[in-house]
Amino acid sequence: MTKLSAIPIAAACALIAATTALGAGTDVLVSSGSPPAPFSQNKQNEPAIAIDANHPNVLVSGSNDEIDMEACNAGNDTTCPFTQGVGVSGVYFSFDSGQTWTQPTYTGWTARDCLGTPGADAGCTPHVGSIGTLPWYYENGLVSDGDPAVAFGPKPVNGTFSWSNGSRLYYANLTSNFGATRSEEAFKGFEAIAVSRTDNVQSAAASNKAAWMPPVLVSHQSTTTFSDKEQVWADNASASPFFGRVYVCWANFVGQEKGNAAPAQLEVAVSSDGGSTWSTHPIGAAANNGQRNPLDGCTIRTDSDGNAYVFGVGTVSSQGHTASELVSISNNGGGTWSAPRPVAGPVTQPGIFDPVLGRPTIDGIAGARSDLAPGPSVDIANGAPTGADATNRIVLTYVSGNIAAPHVYFTESTDGAATWTTPRALESAGDRGYYTAPAISPNGTDVYVVYNAFTTPYRNDTTSSRNLVGVVMHADVAGAATGTFSEVHRGADGDPRSSSQNNLVGEFLGDYVYAAATRTYGAAVWNDSRNGADCSAMDAWRMSLRTGSTVARPAPQQDCAPNFGNSDIFGGAYADPTP
Repeated sequence: MTKLSAIPIAAACALIAATTALGAGTDVLVSSGSPPAPFSQNKQNEPAIAIDANHPNVLVSGSNDEIDMEACNAGNDTTCPFTQGVGVSGVYFSFDSGQTWTQPTYTGWTARDCLGTPGADAGCTPHVGSIGTLPWYYENGLVSDGDPAVAFGPKPVNGTFSWSNGSRLYYANLTSNFGATRSEEAFKGFEAIAVSRTDNVQSAAASNKAAWMPPVLVSHQSTTTFSDKEQVWADNASASPFFGRVYVCWANFVGQEKGNAAPAQLEVAVSSDGGSTWSTHPIGAAANNGQRNPLDGCTIRTDSDGNAYVFGVGTVSSQGHTASELVSISNNGGGTWSAPRPVAGPVTQPGIFDPVLGRPTIDGIAGARSDLAPGPSVDIANGAPTGADATNRIVLTYVSGNIAAPHVYFTESTDGAATWTTPRALESAGDRGYYTAPAISPNGTDVYVVYNAFTTPYRNDTTSSRNLVGVVMHADVAGAATGTFSEVHRGADGDPRSSSQNNLVGEFLGDYVYAAATRTYGAAVWNDSRNGADCSAMDAWRMSLRTGSTVARPAPQQDCAPNFGNSDIFGGAYADPTP
């Protein structure tokens, strides 16, 4: 099909040159610093990705990355704890359109050399040393706690945003206090939202710690606040009246852990000065009852006219207990927001509740949690970097269904979220959807969707093999609607039983996957288990926790293969198959 673009010819040639080496059907290890062993240093999950709209060969990815944690053999060999004070917000850079990735090394609080020995030993003493995660947290009394979200926007100079000033990378993540006592707290509460920034990704990728600004706390905290599941976005279309404005959304839980207290309103923070200061706005009513459940699993985007859209999954009074994908819109740069209203649904949580995990799972007993499988992921064709060729088409994906057939659903809007197409399932035959994300080219001609899926049925035991796969799909936009999706890549198989929570009682693959797109290619990242090894001793012990039988708790580094727990972030960049 013929696709028109408003970008200059020279820029178009540069984009073509940047993507000539992209090949269909290939993928690459994004978490490039990840060791194959030991657990939990080999554990990465919850990937995010962003493309610099003004330099579309430049990409950044983030993940929960435990590369700096102590090994299980440190101290008690049957425990694999999160080391106090050690961060987990990994960052990776690509300057060749996602073909290769590098993970920088900085300095901070680390335990990566706390390997221990089989049997009794003194345990781990973390210290200042090499880290593979975001810098400047330890020095500011903070710990980077993952849930990564990344976005590029224009750099401000003297209060003015322009692409000619350069690009600014924003990395939002959870953060906790480094100090263990109240007198040492950097903020109140249990988890806050912080944003790191750099104006020089080349220097940051080259392990220059000074390229990063210190993290800025975004969320307003009380002594009981647990902020969770944030996302960041920068208005990156220069046609927008709010060009350069930055938005962060998150779920605000009033209690130490998500399962122990109900969420209050979804929160959105807005910055008009490049992330230095933030104003916070509640979205919807602060209630959690039979008539209303506040938005969770948020995602946020802007169109070329500067309208900002925040999406989440939840209920409103008119729906009762029925959950839907909801949207709240701001037409004034985040100053005020509309009441949330349904755009797609009803949606269902396709998992089965696991009493030991206290969460639903889709792949089987002691499986990977699936709390936010129905959460929305969204992208908008806003014509970045200029907005000149924007169509402002909004694309949204989510997972919903019963345990036998969790579907990857797609819906779209061409009128500013006023109306939406009937959701349609797009996964390939035999795939049971887990997490998904869409991306649409800035000019609105191509849609890419990434998803993780299980190709095995729900397992009522822990001995039968399971299979996890990452899939990338593509469809052309023809006229008023997006066409049929077809696979452009299917990743390697992996058994998710090889993944693990740090407390070992179940698998762990996190809560999301991610995609981004340019005018000539789409990029995606997903959770991957191809390099992990299942452990029969761990399978037996996990099952015993559900049946009440007596099985000794394993020591992972003695009772399992070295690459037990090795979950990775894989990704790929795929040239538009129908340019």
